[in-house]
Amino acid sequence: MANASSHTRLTKQLAQRLGFDHCGIARAVPLDEDARRLEAWLKKGMQGSMQYMENYFDMRVDPSRLVPGAKSVITLMKNYYPPEQQQEGTPRIAKYAFGNDYHEVIREQLKTFLDLLRQQVGAIDGRGFVDSAPVLERAWATRSGLGWIGKNGNLINRQTGSFYFIATLITDLELEYDDPFVKDYCGTCRKCIDACPTEAILENRVIDGSRCISYFTIELKDALIPGEMKERFDNWMFGCDTCQDVCPWNRFSQPNTEVQFTPIPEILNLSSAEWENMSEEMFRRVFGRSPLKRTKFNGIQRNLKFIQSGTTEDA
Repeated sequence: MANASSHTRLTKQLAQRLGFDHCGIARAVPLDEDARRLEAWLKKGMQGSMQYMENYFDMRVDPSRLVPGAKSVITLMKNYYPPEQQQEGTPRIAKYAFGNDYHEVIREQLKTFLDLLRQQVGAIDGRGFVDSAPVLERAWATRSGLGWIGKNGNLINRQTGSFYFIATLITDLELEYDDPFVKDYCGTCRKCIDACPTEAILENRVIDGSRCISYFTIELKDALIPGEMKERFDNWMFGCDTCQDVCPWNRFSQPNTEVQFTPIPEILNLSSAEWENMSEEMFRRVFGRSPLKRTKFNGIQRNLKFIQSGTTEDA
C-alpha cells in the first residue's frame, strides 16, 4: 500500500499543478444502481432526440469496459465561472461557453496528466474523458467525495458551487480511495425547480432532458423549435444557466483562472441586431474555437429568431 499512498499523493499534486480545482478518486466498480436509474430515464424518453445517450450502455456503467483491468476512477473538476458577465439585454449564452471549447482545453490537459503520471509511476493503462464518451461523470464525482447531485441534476460542491466541468481519468493504477459524499445539502430548497422556465426539473432529481432549454438550443437539430415553448426561453440563445444562477450554493462561486476560458468579447457585448446581421464567415472566424460551433451558424440564427419572436414557425 506504500506505493498506492505515494501514487495518490502524486495524482493529486499533478491535478493541482495542471489547474484542476478538485480531485477525487474512487474504486473502479460497476455502477449498478446508476445503471438502473439511467435505464428507467431512457425508457421514459427523457433524452429526446439525443439518441447517443442510448449507445454504449454497458460502457457507461462499467469502467472496465473502457479500460480493461481498471482499478481507479480519478475525477477532476475545473472551474468555469467567468470573471465577467454579459451586458444586460444581450442574447443569453450559458457561462460554460464564454471561452474556448472546454472539450479541447481539458482533453489536452488530461493527455498531459496521463503522460506525467506514466513518467513517474511507469507503464499504466488509462483513458481520459470529458463529456464526450460513455462515462457517468457526476456519479463518479459523488463516489469520490467531491459533492452531491442537486435537484437540478448538477454536481454541487459545498465549498465552491456547481459551475464546473467534470473530467474523468480511468486507469489500472491502484490508488487510495476517497470516501463517497453521502449527505444531501439541498434540503427542502426547490429554487431550481420553481425557476426552470420550461419545467424540465421534476421531483426526485429527475431532469426531463427533452424539455431543457439547453436541449432545444444545442442538441435539437430540427429546423423548428416546438411552438409550445413560445415565450419560455427567457432570452437564452445557447444553453441555459437558470437553475444554477438561482442555486444558493453558487453564492460561493469564484472567477476561474484558466486563460483559455477568458470570455470572447463578442459573447459579452453583441446585441440581438448584431447577432442577427452576423455573416456565417464572421461566425466561423470569431467562434471557431468556441462551444457555439456545435450549434453551427444556422442553429444560432434559428435560436435567435425564436427568442425574438417566440416561435420559428414563420422562419
